[in-house]
Amino acid sequence: MDASVVIVGAGPAGLMLAGELRLAGVDVIVLERHPSRTGESRGIGFTTRTMEVLDQRGLLRRLGEYQTSDAGHFGGQPLDIGVLGAAHSPARTVPQSVTEEALESWATELGADIRRDHVFLALENTGDFVKAKVRGPGGEEVLKAHYLVGCDGGRSSVRKAAGFDFPGTAATTEMLLADIRNVELEPRMTGRQVGDGFIMVAKLARGVHRIIVGERGIPPRRRTGPPSFGEVADLWKRLTGDDISHAEPVWVSAFSDATRQVTVYRRGRVLLAGDAAHVHLPAGGQGMNTSIQDSFNLGWKLAAVLKGTAPVSLLDTYHTERHEAGRRMLDNTRAQSLLVLGGTEMQPLRDVLSELIEYPEVAAHLAAKVSGLDIHYDIGGGTNPLLGRRMPHLPVKVGNHRTSSTELLRHGRGVLLDLTDNAWLRRRADGWRARIDIVTAVPETLPDDTFLAGTTAVLLRPDGYVAWAAPNSHHGLNAALERWFGPPVPRVAGARR
Repeated sequence: MDASVVIVGAGPAGLMLAGELRLAGVDVIVLERHPSRTGESRGIGFTTRTMEVLDQRGLLRRLGEYQTSDAGHFGGQPLDIGVLGAAHSPARTVPQSVTEEALESWATELGADIRRDHVFLALENTGDFVKAKVRGPGGEEVLKAHYLVGCDGGRSSVRKAAGFDFPGTAATTEMLLADIRNVELEPRMTGRQVGDGFIMVAKLARGVHRIIVGERGIPPRRRTGPPSFGEVADLWKRLTGDDISHAEPVWVSAFSDATRQVTVYRRGRVLLAGDAAHVHLPAGGQGMNTSIQDSFNLGWKLAAVLKGTAPVSLLDTYHTERHEAGRRMLDNTRAQSLLVLGGTEMQPLRDVLSELIEYPEVAAHLAAKVSGLDIHYDIGGGTNPLLGRRMPHLPVKVGNHRTSSTELLRHGRGVLLDLTDNAWLRRRADGWRARIDIVTAVPETLPDDTFLAGTTAVLLRPDGYVAWAAPNSHHGLNAALERWFGPPVPRVAGARR
């Protein structure tokens, strides 16, 4: 084998996956068709859930200075994300180019082999391994791996080559995007209806403004490249009356409201993550964030299967969990698309939604959707409210050392968190000590809502989601350990602990 895993695409999804695999000790090759980073920044920030993910791996410090804000929107209607009371607020000023640089340096330091100027051409999925035909600077070659993962975006060559079904709705309209300098514009992060169109302005770092503009009733063009800045400036002037043609364009692009999702995220030894698996209107920047979370879910599972500590069936949970998360994300971006791109006929709905958002329960429900905090995996039974949800940040003391549930997960291993010094519980998990950390801890402070609600212990997967909790889990601890971490390792008679 040339590598255990070959990843096609060095965007946020591919780089996150590469880092997760290397953290688990799995060798990986990342193929990227561009000879160097493009500097393009489709995504400009992180949702609350992605901030948690990056914090869990200690990656926030790599992003440099950034701003956070609880000001969000749902379909253009202002929304306070702070109503959720989460440990992190969304980051609003992190260009995707900075995200990719941070993730690439992390993955490279861990030992990932990132090969630029390598174009994926074809694949052969034999059932026992997969071959990828690639064209690089030295010509064509074939790479052989146990698994191939397509993280190569909405026009994924891997998806097409592997024959994934990609149903959905075609584009009906087009939005133009430009990052520009040398112009002063009033930020409008929630957007604004203007005449027969829609505009949005976001203030980025280094004096750059991002503008998005779209005109209703104009079908998307068949483009072979990005639009010119002149086209963007003309449309901006037509809708607003303002002339921005003197601005300096940094980057220009176009996107549509096409919405599609593959029917399965895995076909044998070929898997998809990120935009290769789902495309949609980029409402609230959810696309890049969902992509990173796809890889965060897949990485530890793929590593466990490759290392032989878990059965191949563990990969089935990647599809069931992330396909449902993707479907829910597509539903809410479709709803936002109607609100944003609809004409005057949608105004009554906008007005009603504006009234409903004043209710705290409604605001919290919508904020959870756009922040990723509504994700709840079906892990099988139990009444403990933490089951299937990501463990909230919990400061704890382990002996005399102050730490947190977030820091305990930093190394990509599962954690059995014993909150009542239960020796019997720890003995039950003895057979899994090689794969999980067994930690006795005392919570330092509990949030006002006391989310633990009498919980005495939790089993955390490497991605931070709660797989078992005491009390009120219907399944026993051993069953949960075996499901997520494979069978126990028998203790050798007479061996010391």
